[in-house]
Amino acid sequence: MGHSVLAFVVASILFIQVPGPSLLFTIGRALTVGRSEALLSVVGNALGLLVQIAFLAVGLGAVVAASAEAFTVLKLVGAAYVAYLGVQAIRHRRDARVALAGAEVTTRERGWSSVRTGMIVGATNPKTIVFFAAFLPQFVDDSKPAAPQLLLLGGLFAVMAAASDSCWALASSRAKAWFARKPHRLDRLGATGGVMMIGLGAALATTGNQA
Repeated sequence: MGHSVLAFVVASILFIQVPGPSLLFTIGRALTVGRSEALLSVVGNALGLLVQIAFLAVGLGAVVAASAEAFTVLKLVGAAYVAYLGVQAIRHRRDARVALAGAEVTTRERGWSSVRTGMIVGATNPKTIVFFAAFLPQFVDDSKPAAPQLLLLGGLFAVMAAASDSCWALASSRAKAWFARKPHRLDRLGATGGVMMIGLGAALATTGNQA
């Protein structure tokens, strides 16, 4: 079992580092709303992955992976939401400059909103649900109940993904701080992050089921 878990960890790390929805979403959030909100989005994204794992544990993951219709619905919902966030980032690109000038929003409100946003993106990410449905069962011991093993492996994956995305969020936020020395650069940076998320939404919408 130890060798199986090690193989799972190695494969998961490689999968996580391939640029995809979670990574691009994290970078986009860091560029548009800042470090703390991006990190909270990472937490939400990890919770969204756990939602996928929970559904997979009761058999929904296999259904989605096998059903073109179910996959398409999930894909389009996630793509539309990410694109919407990109449009909002462009529309409100001056918000970051206002925040730097001292304007504040209630921490609890901003925090919950960021966690919720990340959770929606994570739960509707078709790349990971197909990956989970096709990949996780390979590491399940048939002599033991599958659901607890799937939850354990999925939780491990979510922790690794959150750690990786957090590193990217921190790196991206540092770049943002550098640009923010000139406020108008920050406006352009916010718009760039928005365009990135719109592009991500378009990419999600055109991604085929390769499971």
